[in-house]
Amino acid sequence: MAWPTWLEGLARTKRGRWEERINVGTKDNPLYISRMGAGTWAWGNRLLFGYSPEQDEELEKVFNYCLDNGINLFDTGDSYGTGKFNGRAEILLGQFSKRRGIVGDEFPNEICVATKLAAYPWRLTRKSMVQAIKDSVDRLGRTSGCLELGQMHWSPAAYGFRFQEDALLNGLADAYEQGLIKAVGLSNYGPESLRSIHEKFAIRGVPIGTLQVQFSLLSYQDYQREVLEVCQQLGITVIAYSPLCLGLLSGKYSVEDGGALPSGPRGFLARQLLPEAEASGLLPLMRDLASLRGPGTGLPQIALGWCIAKDTVPIPGARTLAQCKDNIKALSTELTTEEVQALDFAASRAKSTVQNSMRSM
Repeated sequence: MAWPTWLEGLARTKRGRWEERINVGTKDNPLYISRMGAGTWAWGNRLLFGYSPEQDEELEKVFNYCLDNGINLFDTGDSYGTGKFNGRAEILLGQFSKRRGIVGDEFPNEICVATKLAAYPWRLTRKSMVQAIKDSVDRLGRTSGCLELGQMHWSPAAYGFRFQEDALLNGLADAYEQGLIKAVGLSNYGPESLRSIHEKFAIRGVPIGTLQVQFSLLSYQDYQREVLEVCQQLGITVIAYSPLCLGLLSGKYSVEDGGALPSGPRGFLARQLLPEAEASGLLPLMRDLASLRGPGTGLPQIALGWCIAKDTVPIPGARTLAQCKDNIKALSTELTTEEVQALDFAASRAKSTVQNSMRSM
């Protein structure tokens, strides 16, 4: 298989083997990430995912399995974790890393923690963004005082707070110039905003390495297509968050009689989306493509394989080792051009999931 042209090279890991990675840093200061990442939104989230500390042992197995199988990108956020578990995802990543002997820059390319910094109402200055990054570094236990990838979590300008956005983006650039982060990323920014920020950052000599966007077969609209086009033009790697649409594309859930449904808000979403995903032909097509590949291939591999075929880096969440293994199988699931086009068409007919209200245009 020919690797995409934007796959810039191979990176040697601590284990001494070469692995296919994408450089989201610069030529002089590369930062390599794996072709797929692991999302940690559920790590500490009781509201949507029913987190409890008893799950930590299983989450550490997920963490170790990822690193042992070539996945070095862990996406997180300083707002991940609800209630008393706020910040829990970063804390767990720090604990798990320490037990593997990763506390600084001892093993370049071994791990890339990508933290999204929240635009909280009380974060109003560029200094507050720099401090937020320092706090994340502390939670992660990084003795180097440096974070791999720092990302603006959402756009305050989307709800009229342009002054706050300008300040926090300047703070993110400040952190890069001060060496507190190795690369800069954005999240929930649309094509127009991205071009504008890219131009402003270029004046300062601050490159944008990544952009996160809500992207899946149930979230593939003109917005996503335009983001892909602009990122390709600007040389920015797209990270696809919620690539399994909160698990609705995992094959676990069904609205048919006797079918299982997730609890809470995800259950409501399933009742809204799954019937139309069936009627539009999307889910039947995914099952057909999976069955063509034989045992061991299911809907997750098709959904994630499609994201990879669209030149994105999916970051599916995993709360169990079984889920993690299922996700990683997608790296060896190749879809033909015709299959990708068929999925594109079916996705265009299916009802799209609710889009993030804090994204910019």
